Amino acid sequence: QVQLVESGGGLVQAGGSLRLSCAASGRSFSSYGVGWFRQAPGKEREFVAAISWSWRSGITTYADSVKGRFTISRDNAKNTVYLQMNSLNAEDMAVYYCAAGQGRMVLTTTRADYWGQGTQVTVSS
Repeated sequence: QVQLVESGGGLVQAGGSLRLSCAASGRSFSSYGVGWFRQAPGKEREFVAAISWSWRSGITTYADSVKGRFTISRDNAKNTVYLQMNSLNAEDMAVYYCAAGQGRMVLTTTRADYWGQGTQVTVSS
């Protein structure tokens, strides 16, 4: 069993930055791939970024819309995955969720075994 708790969301001006954290409890978190997803009002939940489980040497992948602006990373000693978000714009405004899947890259919602409760990111112009 893995529990995920996101934090770090908030209000930021367009062009600004935020760092989201996804803290995990439970054993063997390093064996889980982790993905970040986001959901804006009236839209489907969409993939943002993913990182592999630790022994795949931190393979990462990003949605085209965030490539070059967002960076996903993990600190297995702290059981935490981060999403550094730079150059934020109105299209990035959403509730952000992290999700974990054992031994797999979490590239779609169906590949996740566990979800966090989400953290709101609001971008003001």
